[in-house]
Amino acid sequence: MSTRRTGRTARAKTRLEVLRQMIRIRRFEEQCVELYSAGTIRGFMHLYIGEEAVAAGVMRAVADEDQVVSTYREHGHALARGLPMAAVLAEMYGRTTGCSGGRGGSMHLFDAGRRFYGGNAIVAGGLPVAVGLALADRLRSRPQATVCLFGDGAVAEGEFHECLNLAALWRLPILFCCENNLYAMGTAIEQAQAETDLAVRAASYGMPSWPVDGMDVVAVSEAAEAALASVRNGSGPGFLELRTYRFRAHSMYDPDRYRDKSEIERWKQRDPIDLLTTLMRTEDELTDRELASLESNVAEEITEAIAAAEAGPIEPVEDLTRFVYSERS
Repeated sequence: MSTRRTGRTARAKTRLEVLRQMIRIRRFEEQCVELYSAGTIRGFMHLYIGEEAVAAGVMRAVADEDQVVSTYREHGHALARGLPMAAVLAEMYGRTTGCSGGRGGSMHLFDAGRRFYGGNAIVAGGLPVAVGLALADRLRSRPQATVCLFGDGAVAEGEFHECLNLAALWRLPILFCCENNLYAMGTAIEQAQAETDLAVRAASYGMPSWPVDGMDVVAVSEAAEAALASVRNGSGPGFLELRTYRFRAHSMYDPDRYRDKSEIERWKQRDPIDLLTTLMRTEDELTDRELASLESNVAEEITEAIAAAEAGPIEPVEDLTRFVYSERS
C-alpha cells in the first residue's frame, strides 16, 4: 500500500514539474506579445502558444548529454531545455547578455553548453545539422542521442527526405520530432501534402514512426521516452509526428486570415495546460493553492528576466564586424 502511495506522489511531482514548464512557456510568450506590441522587441517572432505540451514532454525525456536542434519557433524548446529565461529574453532585446550575444534574436537561440544548437530560421535547415551531429556521435561511438524538432512545413523540403534517408541508411542515433500544427505558414497541410499522415511518410524510410497526440503532455512524454530508448539502444533513428495546434498566427506579422476562428476555438478546448490541470485535479494531484503558487513563481521569474534583459548592455558599434572573421592567429 505504501509503495502505491509513493508511486502516486512521484507521479504527481513529475506532472507538477511538467505543468510548471508549460505555464512558464505560455506566460513567457504572452509577455513577449506585450513587449513586441510596445516596440521593445523587434524583428521576427513566432509564438509557441498552444504547442507547449510538445516542448515540455519531449525535453523531459532528453538527457543532459543529448543534443537538441530546433526550428525558428523555439522559445518553448529553449526554456524547457534549461536555457535561463533572462538569457532568452535578453537575446530578444538584442543585448550582449543574450544566449547568442544579442546577434540572433528570436529565431536564433543557441547555447552550446546546454547542447542546444538553434534556432534555425530556414525551414528544414536544422535537419542536416542534426544528422551531422548524430553521425559524429556514431563515428566516435558516443552514447548520446540527437533530437531534431521541426514543423510540418519542413516535410515539403528536400532536406527532410535526404536527412531521413541518410539517418536510416546509416542507422544514426537521432529522433526526428515533427510538430504538425496543420499549417505551413498559411497553407493547410491537405493543400500541400498528398499524404497527410506524416508518420506514414517517415516510416517509408524504414524507421519506427509514431503519431502522438501533441496536446497531451503525458502522451508526448511517454512517446518520447520510448522512442529515445529505442534510439539509444542502437536501433537507428525514430520519428514522432506530434499532432498539435498553434493558437496564434504564424508570426507577429501574420494577419491569420487563412483559417476559421471557430477552428481555433475548437482546438482551444484541448488546451494542453487545461488538459493536464484537469487530469491532476481529477486524480487529487493538484490543489488551487499549488496552481496559484506556480503562477506566482512564474510571474516573478518573468519580472526578474525583464529587469535583467533591460539592464544588459548593447553591443558597441565598433564590435559589429566581430565574429565575421576568425580571431585566431
